[in-house]
Amino acid sequence: MGRHSLPDDAETGSTGAVRDSARRRTVALATALVLAVAGGAAVAVQRGALSFGRSCASSAVRLDLVASPDVAPVIEAVADRAREERITSDGSCMDVRVTARDSSEVAASFTSRSRPDFAVWIPDASLWVDRAKDASGSATVVTAGHVADSPVALGALPTAAASLGWPHKTYTWAELALAATQDDKLRLGSADPAHSAAGLLALSCIGKSAAARGGEGATLGAALAKVLSQRVADSDGHVVDTLAPANSPTNSGTSRTSATVILSEQAAFSYNAAHGGGSSASALRLFYPKDGAPHLDYPYAMVREAGMSTDESRAAMRFLTLLGDPGSQRALAGRGFRAPGRAVADPIVSAAGGSAPQPYASATADPPSNQELQDALGMWTITVQSARLTTVVDASGSMAAAVPGSGGRSRMDVTKASLLQALAQFTAEDEIGLWDFATRLDGSRDYRRLVPTARLGDPAAGGGTQRSRLTSAFAALQPVPHGATGLFDTTLAAYQEATSTYASGKFNAVVLLTDGANEDPGSISRADLVARLHQLADPAKPVALIAIAVGPQADQDEVREIARAGGGAGYQVNDPADIQAVILRAIVTLVQAQHRA
Repeated sequence: MGRHSLPDDAETGSTGAVRDSARRRTVALATALVLAVAGGAAVAVQRGALSFGRSCASSAVRLDLVASPDVAPVIEAVADRAREERITSDGSCMDVRVTARDSSEVAASFTSRSRPDFAVWIPDASLWVDRAKDASGSATVVTAGHVADSPVALGALPTAAASLGWPHKTYTWAELALAATQDDKLRLGSADPAHSAAGLLALSCIGKSAAARGGEGATLGAALAKVLSQRVADSDGHVVDTLAPANSPTNSGTSRTSATVILSEQAAFSYNAAHGGGSSASALRLFYPKDGAPHLDYPYAMVREAGMSTDESRAAMRFLTLLGDPGSQRALAGRGFRAPGRAVADPIVSAAGGSAPQPYASATADPPSNQELQDALGMWTITVQSARLTTVVDASGSMAAAVPGSGGRSRMDVTKASLLQALAQFTAEDEIGLWDFATRLDGSRDYRRLVPTARLGDPAAGGGTQRSRLTSAFAALQPVPHGATGLFDTTLAAYQEATSTYASGKFNAVVLLTDGANEDPGSISRADLVARLHQLADPAKPVALIAIAVGPQADQDEVREIARAGGGAGYQVNDPADIQAVILRAIVTLVQAQHRA
């Protein structure tokens, strides 16, 4: 299979030069393959070498394909056409079997040990391909092309649209979200960004747009996410089910009704088709933010399995070319999808509820980076499920070492800056405390409780809030001259306190930062610590131990073993500036794992 794989344009990293070289070779090979498949079949037809009238049953190449539920009906129709018309790949007919599966569920199924039972995957967005790669630990899927396109916008019922000034008034993402959240009659809803590409892409755009306003932009982004979290559907397929006029009673169940929703243009197209068409009195009207709409891009991803034959690989590429032919493009347009890389079809826009001067044909928003999406998802996770964290920071003498390339700043300086960035991501409902540790820091103890764990919005003794008290305490952290790393006793004490003060309904965790291995000869042993952590861990009251090894001197294996024993995960960062991103990523990963358990 490897010799037929295609490049993944989204792949980046420290080995970029090697990947670029490999990508150029692979592009050339893939291009030659597509031309050979398409051109070879055409020549064979002209020469009469292929008999399209004979039965294909004995020679058909079977291809199992999984597609996002919104696009799956079109993909299946094209697969049916391929069978009916006996369209071939290298002289063999294609038997493409299409299964509709939610993209987030498919992405979650990829692990380092998984063996997918399908050869091709068409999720609704490339972010799921990236997530699958992260989960599997290797490039198990590669993007060979894109089959459709649909921008993410805000759909409004007619009364709500009129109050927002549709179609003449235009908004940025932040302005649109703010307008929809300030008026209760507009009731903004969305699919859960943890499971919806449209929801996550919009959330990322809202956050970036809010930050561009300056000042309290980050706070505004979190506030908008908080309001949005009060009215979410579990999937894209259910978000339109929350739509109801302003005077309608609350829906049954946990979701309240919405008058405005974040959704794709194609989803609005389908909704309007079921409600009398885009010009009907009950049809959705679409607002396209003027700072750019992100797009669902429906990548065609080849899933690489050891047993995939050359015939299957070539059939997969042949089916991709079939999805791009005029008949398939008409079928996609008939379901409200735009053609990738082509001019906008006005009939699709009008049927979906778009109208000038809404900027439906303007340049798209720059696709958010993986880190921007991770930050948005981290903010969402923290907003939806408040956290209770005890932050435990290494204050040993080695934290005074300079960080290369930081202008002379020490590990502690960079660590403090990263922790302050992380603190800004948490809401007033989150509870956070602070310890530091080094050998014999407080009498015979290796640790100090600098700020008790409490709600960030609570008033603090002497004025201010818990947030302002923590901000000052983070800024005041200093390495202890000649202090060694008292890791084991500190970890046990912090975990004991966190489990004994467990807060129901929150994500409970100890966040441990250390730049070295345990250096206290009088402490408990590593084996004893691991055993005690296993004993303290309670699945009914989970407290995750997030342990971060900072710098090259930290013992990565030790940190990861300790973290696993505490029901969490261990991480390695060479640059302390990465701590903030790692904390958010760890919270997202562990919260999702707890929900699946």
